[in-house]
Amino acid sequence: MTDDRKENILEIENLGMIFGGLTALVGARFHVKRGTIKAIIGPNGAGKTTLYNIITGFLSPTRGSVRFKGKKINNLKPHQIAMQGISRSFQTIELFDNMTVLENVMVGCHSRVKSSFIISGLNLSSVRRKEKLIKEKSMDILKFIGLADKYNEKADSLPLGERKILEIGRALASDPELICLDEPAAGLNETETHIASSLIKAIKEKGITVLLVEHDMKVVMNISDEIIVLNNGEVIAEGTPKDIQNNPCVIEAYLGDGRHDA
Repeated sequence: MTDDRKENILEIENLGMIFGGLTALVGARFHVKRGTIKAIIGPNGAGKTTLYNIITGFLSPTRGSVRFKGKKINNLKPHQIAMQGISRSFQTIELFDNMTVLENVMVGCHSRVKSSFIISGLNLSSVRRKEKLIKEKSMDILKFIGLADKYNEKADSLPLGERKILEIGRALASDPELICLDEPAAGLNETETHIASSLIKAIKEKGITVLLVEHDMKVVMNISDEIIVLNNGEVIAEGTPKDIQNNPCVIEAYLGDGRHDA
């Protein structure tokens, strides 16, 4: 018999969120299995970004709970949740444009480093060793995401597709067990979308669980193990891509007659 607590890395229970008189989430409930790609889809205003902001600590829910590896985390701040092993990318790219590609990833590594400022100040050789290791790790990440040859270029010089890839790379730098990607294919052309999709699958192959919000239905259907559908703050369907494609409620609320169109 499977122990769901061990199999499920993330558990959302009866999550509700009200902003003033506006209800953004209504009793959302689902789980994410370890080592899978789970997509969240739904029309604009369905509650997807609100859900992500609660999971990553940027919002506190009105009711309900978020459990990561069995531990309740919705009372923690974003940096505390990152330390637990959750990272995210943003719908609007949040890079440090005046830093190099390498430096942007190094920032992500530093966010997970635990050290005393006083001890570091007294032991400069230790600081140098740590900085060397962070630089080496960051270069390994750039090789993994395909941007190693642009390590010394400024982030703002990259085209949109590579900027999105770099933000994913920075999210990987904190050694997450769960990475939350917010519309990684938005605005990308077909080639860039293929590269992003391949990277997401490669992340899963490294053993990292992926929670994905995405409007591009071709991406969602091609790479997801499971999909949940939000509409007006409620989970109206959950299942495999095939289940979702053939669900009458989903077709009516979101997919429409085209089904595969974004």
